[in-house]
Formats: sequence, structure tokens, C-alpha cells
Amino acid sequence: MPSPAAPDPAWGLSTVAIHTGHSVDPRSGALANPLHMSTTYAFATAEDAVHAFEVATPGDGQSTPDGEFVYARWGNPTQAALEAVVAALEGAEAAIATASGMAAISGALLMALKPGDHVVAPKSVYSATHTHLTYWLPRYGIEVTQVDATDTATVAAALRPTTRLLYLESPDNPTLRVTDLRACAAIGHAHGALVMVDNTFATSYNQRPLELGVDVVLHSMTKYLCGHGDALGGAIVGRADWVRECRRGVLRDFGGVISPFNAWLIRRGVETFPLRMARHNANTLTIATALEEHPAVAWVSYPGLPSHPQHALARRQMPGGYGAMLSFELKGGLAAGARMLSRIQLCTQAVSLGDTKTLVTHAPSTTHTTVPAEARHAAGITDGLVRMSVGLEDPADILADLDQALH
Repeated sequence: MPSPAAPDPAWGLSTVAIHTGHSVDPRSGALANPLHMSTTYAFATAEDAVHAFEVATPGDGQSTPDGEFVYARWGNPTQAALEAVVAALEGAEAAIATASGMAAISGALLMALKPGDHVVAPKSVYSATHTHLTYWLPRYGIEVTQVDATDTATVAAALRPTTRLLYLESPDNPTLRVTDLRACAAIGHAHGALVMVDNTFATSYNQRPLELGVDVVLHSMTKYLCGHGDALGGAIVGRADWVRECRRGVLRDFGGVISPFNAWLIRRGVETFPLRMARHNANTLTIATALEEHPAVAWVSYPGLPSHPQHALARRQMPGGYGAMLSFELKGGLAAGARMLSRIQLCTQAVSLGDTKTLVTHAPSTTHTTVPAEARHAAGITDGLVRMSVGLEDPADILADLDQALH
């Protein structure tokens, strides 16, 4: 018998990750999820074709309740299996998979906003998101106010009658500050605004924003959901009606569809996602604690450390753990950071995150070069800030490499 595609409410997260959206091939008995590469799908009769387009036009992706498909830009069986498990991991009604994390973010922003609208967002966000907020949205007649989102009073004061969206990251990229999602959701809803959160850094293993009142959750699935650094993908997660509208816009009309092969790779990665995150969390707390005590380190930002300014909030808001990202600065500032990065051997100097390997980068000169220096400093991104994505290696080996690089 095929494994059930829908999650059982009693299942734990690991069972959800393995079984949701999975089915055994009824003809061959093949246990692995199939990879569907077809771009188009046949209809038995002219009436079936008419009915398929009538049903699929609103953007469901599926042409009939039986799960038939029309065209791969609208939906694909491999993509649908991934969407089912991502929605289940977040406790959501629905999800759509996109070509990349930025396809999800840009698409969701365009679906939520129109000319004349106003957005409130953090000063410290992913650099490509910052570009959308400060360059692309204003070109479309959308105003944006960036604030310190860790201060809920400042968030509330920034809202206007025209505010339609409160956009958040928590923890943010790359300072690892934590925003009170429950409080911000209440503030946004009181003003009639949609509340949207990029949950890439935290992941659904550690934090479930929808349970805190957030409306829409975004992911770069390239990172921890994939977990192996070999496939691009993004996700928009939330209510079925809002996600359905996004499917029509982001996928069918904007064309931000994920490739079936990338969807297959990420769906395979999701099966080990809870196991990997448990190890990521443990490794990162070990590394952050050791770095904080290292004589060459000026400061460390990691929500799991008692020294973090929002540590108490993180303990409440992130029950699964504190994630695998940290940032730090050496006492010698930028020059010392450059020397360390040139000397690492086991760790890898590279951008991105969520890989099995530990990745280290100097954020101001790599991931956040598109953010002007004045804006970086206002967001707390210092010139010597080093961002680290802690991998799954033995923590003693990671620490040994960092120690030799620092000496």
C-alpha cells in the first residue's frame, strides 16, 4: 500500500519529514519518490482539457481533484510532493515551491503590495531583500520604512494608514538579532497589515511563525531544507487561499517555478532535515560558547548564548533550538578577520549557509556588498563582522581549525 501523502496530526516532526507527500509507486513498488521531468500532460478527451483549464485557471496547479496536471509551470507532481511536506513542517494549510529563495521573497512582496502601499521592515535583512526594499519596491510606487525590528514600540510607531505589510526576519541576517514575532504580528494585525517572516535562519525545526500569529512564512529551501548545497529553491507558506493566489502570480504568470530535479533533491534532503538540525544546533552552541571565551574574539552574536540581548525571547520563541548561524568579530577588527579567513583549512570561506560543511564569510565584503556602508552600520553590521554557518563536522575539529587560524 502507498504511504499516506497527508500528515497525521499525531506524527512527530521526523515522521512528517519522511512520510508527508511520499507515496510508493503502485505499479513497480518503488519506494523512492519519483522524479517527473515532463513539462506537459495529456488529456483523454476534449472535455477533460476544458475542465482542467477551468479548474486550474485560479492557480491551483492541479487540473482536477484527482491530481492530474496541466503544464509544469503551473504544477508538477514532484513539486507537489515537496510543497506538501514544507507546508506540514510549518503547520500550514499550503505551500508553493519556487525557483529560489529570492523568487519566493520577491514574488510574495509583489503579490502582497500595489502602488501607494507602505511596508515596514527591519534595517538588518538579507542583502537581496534589502535591494528589493530600497530599490525595486520604490520603483513601483511602494514606500518602505526600515526600523530596528527588535524594538516593538519602534515597529508600532512606523506603521501608517497605508501600511499593508510588516516584513520580518528572525534571527536576522547577518547580525542574528531576534524579533518578537508574536508581538509584531499583533501590532501588524491591529493596523490591518499582512505579517510576513523569512524563517530561513531559524527553520521550522526551531521556530514556527504561523503559531505565533504570522500570516506568511518564506524560506530559501536552498539552505537547511535541502541541506547539501546542491539545489536552489524557495517556498511561500501560509493560508490556502493566499498561497493559491501566489501560485497563479508567482508561478504561472511570473514564471518563478522550481525545476523538478531541484524539487526532487530538496524533497530528499527534507527526510534528514530534523536529524541535521539537531546536530547543527548542538554544534553551533558549542562553537559559539568556545568563541566567546577565545582571547582573540571581541564579541559573538548567537541567540543561544546568555549574553545575547534577546536570549530570553529566543528561549520562548525558538523551542527547538537556536539555529546554526552565528556572527562574531575579532579584536583586531577587519584586518584580523581577513587573516583568519585566509588561514582556515577545514572550514570553507564561502557564502550561503545550511550546508553539511562549515562555511565562513566576511559579510560586509561578500553577502552584503550591495548594502551601502551607512545602511550596514545603521543595521549593526560592523566592518569586521564574520558570519559563520556551522556544519555537521565534529565540533572539536571545527574548533581546532578556528584556533589555528586565530593564532
